[in-house]
Amino acid sequence: MLANYHTHTYRCNHARGEDREYVEHAIRHGMKVLGFSDHCPWVYKNGYVSPTRMAPSELDGYFTSLTDLKREYASDIKIYIGFEAEFIPEQMADQDRLLSDYPVDYMIMGQHFTSPEPLSPYTGFGSDDVGEFKKYIDLIIEGMESGRYAYLAHPDLYNFTGSAEIWEAEYTRLCRYLSERDFPVEINLLGVRDGRHYTSERFLQIAASCGAKAVIGCDAHFPEALSEIEPMRKCRELAEKFGLPIVDFLEGMEG
Repeated sequence: MLANYHTHTYRCNHARGEDREYVEHAIRHGMKVLGFSDHCPWVYKNGYVSPTRMAPSELDGYFTSLTDLKREYASDIKIYIGFEAEFIPEQMADQDRLLSDYPVDYMIMGQHFTSPEPLSPYTGFGSDDVGEFKKYIDLIIEGMESGRYAYLAHPDLYNFTGSAEIWEAEYTRLCRYLSERDFPVEINLLGVRDGRHYTSERFLQIAASCGAKAVIGCDAHFPEALSEIEPMRKCRELAEKFGLPIVDFLEGMEG
């Protein structure tokens, strides 16, 4: 891999390793671009504290650390500083205000919820709720249309356990949209490595039929995930199996 735009840090409370370790692993693996996209903080009016994303109070440290590393390793690798975030319409204005003073390079969408936490269950849990599944697809399309996000992480994260026909119809709707707008579908290395329900061959077959491209996202939650040759090979083999061209660099975010 020449680039990875899906990288977390310890601040999300379910990753480990120091920021420098991620950078040095990427360099040793021969990457030209490393994008940090830790789980973006939200502003919760009721005092709720999410256990799976950084707190607003950690933003200063996040940008200071990564900006320093960007300068230190400028001759070795290009570093971008961003976030992975859901598109939750009622929370976007507060998020924009929260991030307005920070030099955010990019964002990727990871639609882990369809409503503000903790009201919404994690979309990766199994569910046969047709309305929630369609809401997941609707929110992704609305969010991608906003121009906020460079691409969609783990697009088949919603683990719909109902009708196979509805599963296929809704994911076809999503893949058709992404292909028409030239957004690549992510082959999620974490999901492939761990044998999760995403990224599924079933989904990639639909993506291919819609003429989509693919990007491999490490979804790195520890530094070594940036240098795991075997999972990377499996991701490339999946792309080749379904004839999905791989995008090495996101447009405007080359090395």
